[in-house]
Amino acid sequence: MGGSGRPPRNWKGICIAMLVITVVLSLVIVSILLLTPEETKVPVGSRLTLEDLGNAEFQLHDPQVHWVSERVLVLTTREGNVIRQDMGSREQDTLVENSTLQSIQAASIQVSPNLQHLLLAYDKQQVFRKSFTASYAVYNIDTREISELNPPEVNHSTLQYAAWGPQGSQLVFIFENNIYYQQDGSGQALRLTSSGKPGTVTNGVSDWLYEEEILRTYPAHWWSPDGARLAYLTLNNSLVPSMELPQFLGSVYPFSKRYPYSKAGQQIPLVKLFVVNLYGPAHTLELLPPDTFRYKEYFITMVKWFANTRLAVRWLNRPQNCSILTFCEATTGACQEKHKLSSDMWVSRQQDQPLFSKDGESLFMSLPVKQGARGEFHHVAMLAAQSLGKENNIRFLTSGNWEVTRIVAYEEESNNVFFLSTEDTPQRRHLYSVDSTGSFNRVCVTCDLFPDCTFVDVEFSPERGHFVLYCKGPGVPQVSVHKTQDPRDFLMLEDNSLLREALRDKEMPVHEYTSLRHAGYDLPLQLTLPAGYKDTIHPVLLLLDDSPGGQQVTEEFQLGWDSIFMGSTSAILVRLDGRGSGHQGLRVLQEISRKMGSVEVKDYIAVAEWLMHLPYVDRHRIGVYGKAYGGFLTLKLLAATGMLFRCGVAVAPITNFRLHASAFSERYLGMPTRDDASYTVASLWDDAVRLKDQSFLLVHGTGDANVHFQHTAELINHLILADANVTSKVYPDESHFFLSENKLHLHQTLISYFQDCFHVTQMKHASRHEDEDS
Repeated sequence: MGGSGRPPRNWKGICIAMLVITVVLSLVIVSILLLTPEETKVPVGSRLTLEDLGNAEFQLHDPQVHWVSERVLVLTTREGNVIRQDMGSREQDTLVENSTLQSIQAASIQVSPNLQHLLLAYDKQQVFRKSFTASYAVYNIDTREISELNPPEVNHSTLQYAAWGPQGSQLVFIFENNIYYQQDGSGQALRLTSSGKPGTVTNGVSDWLYEEEILRTYPAHWWSPDGARLAYLTLNNSLVPSMELPQFLGSVYPFSKRYPYSKAGQQIPLVKLFVVNLYGPAHTLELLPPDTFRYKEYFITMVKWFANTRLAVRWLNRPQNCSILTFCEATTGACQEKHKLSSDMWVSRQQDQPLFSKDGESLFMSLPVKQGARGEFHHVAMLAAQSLGKENNIRFLTSGNWEVTRIVAYEEESNNVFFLSTEDTPQRRHLYSVDSTGSFNRVCVTCDLFPDCTFVDVEFSPERGHFVLYCKGPGVPQVSVHKTQDPRDFLMLEDNSLLREALRDKEMPVHEYTSLRHAGYDLPLQLTLPAGYKDTIHPVLLLLDDSPGGQQVTEEFQLGWDSIFMGSTSAILVRLDGRGSGHQGLRVLQEISRKMGSVEVKDYIAVAEWLMHLPYVDRHRIGVYGKAYGGFLTLKLLAATGMLFRCGVAVAPITNFRLHASAFSERYLGMPTRDDASYTVASLWDDAVRLKDQSFLLVHGTGDANVHFQHTAELINHLILADANVTSKVYPDESHFFLSENKLHLHQTLISYFQDCFHVTQMKHASRHEDEDS
């Protein structure tokens, strides 16, 4: 047989050669990976999507921890079971299983102090930010019996509020703006007030203004420590104009919801403070304001009991530049002025509660004190309760160019005051202790407890022997309980391991913190950067804060629509704490007094110009986003800068502060009758011509009770008169907070809008860079 004439293949040699090539290539790849700097490595994880945020494994679980006694706390597991945790034995047992709660579709749960009953809310309907109506039932943990909570002779009632008292299973609830008291979970309810009138007079709960701007809580009543007395506010809105929120959906003819809403310069609610005796004959006393405020308009911003018959009350005048702290005796109604605070602009943090020693002889407050050229910062002040009102009786336990954000506990045995502060850096929040006896020795309690835990909050047990630590970031949030004397002795309550594992497979951004030197300040700046950001140029989105005095630049964990947007566009997210922001001292905060919309705009322009010089920023694709006050600033920026910003989105923008809440507008701009120029400069209506050629999207819900749709309607009218094209998105009957399923649609809208805005090829922009640099 004839052969083909081909030489035989050296299969052995070929295999050896291929093996050598494979080994060499592997070594080259490994070498590249090892030598590549960490900051330039691009993770291979998938990007986050809006669908991810809706999945259970991406949800943060709040265990809703509540101290019942010094050693016992109650919490809710991820599965929905209500658990009792004993910190002495470290044992836990189930009070009620989720299946029981699901059977009546409970929306919220409260455990009585004696651990015998649960207060269950169902058929919950949101009213404003924190308030809601619901039906309530009392569940007996031992017998498993359920009984409805109703006023006498009323069945299947809808209540405005219900909660346990401090002792046993006593409780209070609000029905038709009147307060009812029940001595135990199964007893007969007693009506304590009769002056309540729907839409006009409220007892024991806040109206819109007090919930949002004054108390900043919904309940407006306070129990004495022994449960024998109840202090409460009565708010009379009979002279306050009402706002109407049209409701378009679900009926043939639209109808309106009316509620009192005090706008700038308009009448504010008349407030009175009462104390009622709950044991024995119901006896009610009114606590009168200081003589300084007796015949003037004023607010009550804080009430706190510091003994069974004594309480502290803070009164604030309407211009919000003078507050007075009084101590009141509940048995006689007599009040004595103890501390007065005034300012040329406004006094801040009026909701802060003082801490008292057990004997009531000493108290601790955070007060502003001058720190050289940097101005005033809030620090821990110790005052003698019996001789207040004299400056030499105020002793500051801390000092420095940083802020004490909250005083949380006073531990008598060690004489230590515990507080949260920005001492490390403004974007962080740690728990510190300071000795109050004279050495003023200060210790950071939480600085080294956990990695990735630099922004915390705490809640101490009743006798301060333990504290719950809420690690809020920058890592995945977790909740643990620690011994005060040995914080490293702790019990983990919730580590959110499901979320932690889910994020391991996702491409996560890089957070960089720096500061911008501008107008004499070092303003904190945060850049959230996509992985491998130095390899190409990226669009930028500035995210503006929604209220003065807030803080954007923090090390809190973040997972929202903006994270999804960054992943889908490789955009850089930028946050700034400019003038008017909080936690950097009063000088920075109060720079915006009487000039809102001017100094903040200059700060953001300076940031944009600084960003344009970064090699990985596409200077032609810079956008801006804001809501409420942030929406106002967004449009002010677009009106002031020509083509510096490519586009912007303003959600529920405040377009004229004369239309906004009195307490908010007057705090920063004064009374409109006296400071008309400040209101005119802050208005967006006269900016319509300058907005004519800008690209922006207006978004507003017609059911917004905070920033009414009127703001956007007026602005659109002025834009039409200026012959401008208007792009807007209206959400019928939607509230300010987008609590319904419309929230997902809103997020999709925001992402799609900015995707379209930034849809420019990088090659085109790269050539523009080269042209401008040449």
